[in-house]
Amino acid sequence: MLQTPYYLIDKSRLLPNMEKIAWLREHSGAKALLALKCFATWSVFDMMSEYMDGTTSSSLYEVKLGREKFPGETHAYSVAWADHEIDEVLASSDKVIFNTVGQLNRFEEVSRNHTRGLRVNPGVSTSGFDLADPSRPFSRLGEHDPANIEPVVDLISGFMFHNNCENADFDRFDAMLSGIEQRFGYLIRQMKWISLGGGIHFTGEGYPLDKLAERLKRFSDQNEVQVYLEPGEAAITKSTTLEVTVLDTLFNGKNLAIVDSSIEAHMLDLLIYRESARMEQSGDQEWMVCGKSCLAGDIFGEFRFPEPLKAGDRISIQDAAGYTMVKKNWFNGVKMPAIAIRELDGTERLVRDFDYQDFAAALS
Repeated sequence: MLQTPYYLIDKSRLLPNMEKIAWLREHSGAKALLALKCFATWSVFDMMSEYMDGTTSSSLYEVKLGREKFPGETHAYSVAWADHEIDEVLASSDKVIFNTVGQLNRFEEVSRNHTRGLRVNPGVSTSGFDLADPSRPFSRLGEHDPANIEPVVDLISGFMFHNNCENADFDRFDAMLSGIEQRFGYLIRQMKWISLGGGIHFTGEGYPLDKLAERLKRFSDQNEVQVYLEPGEAAITKSTTLEVTVLDTLFNGKNLAIVDSSIEAHMLDLLIYRESARMEQSGDQEWMVCGKSCLAGDIFGEFRFPEPLKAGDRISIQDAAGYTMVKKNWFNGVKMPAIAIRELDGTERLVRDFDYQDFAAALS
């Protein structure tokens, strides 16, 4: 058995997501780009690239990773490009998407021979968290006024609308897309391609994939545009676990188990959004699973187990792919989880481990 902690990517659990993406591409005509901000573990890109069309980014380094590791299209978006990086961005991408008209004008000359797009903020979203809401008051994420966009339509060939967040409600998506068409339709019809971003949970159980395919195809046909989707969580949901080991137990009004991992360092979104980790087991033994960092609130959550936990027990924390490996850090010097892959035949292999030299190299 591999030494914990480690992220375990199970290709047999990744495959159903890929198959749904492939079905949607075929029946809607939309293209699918992996959002590297969510998941960038390139050791499985060979498999994922068989079902997807390329990658989309949030920074220069993600652009370069997509170009180097994932066959297909490479879309380059960032909230703001710096003068010293724009040349490398253009050299490493097929499309560059500017966040504002100001950035488009700033880099108009240098990007003139490149396929260019602009992010548009429709002013509505599905996010339940202000922190993640791209349409929050005073949002910096994209242009929101059609009057500001209209003067530069001749400089671009596409728009990106990214306003969904874990949206599992097709009717809500349909209504928001209709609102986008109503407000920006005359501009959309002057474009060649439209990205509708990520955050659409269409690989979730029970999602009406056929309705989504029909709606995307209708949007594409009526506006005569190529549609892109940018799945992040939808591509990798339920594919990965964080494997940990119980190091110690104690009772302080509740049964506590300390494991060799940390939400602060290894599953940061649980801390940011004050959410609980997910586990599949059940039973009548109630335990709070805690991280090993010095942060008092380093807690994975409270769960039920069939037997009392003890030092040496292994625990699998579910759904640990998205916004984990891309956010892991060296807080407290806690050992960073290794990365392992379970192949379709059930064999497991270690693809990356981290040691003290990696910790020291991240500092100075």
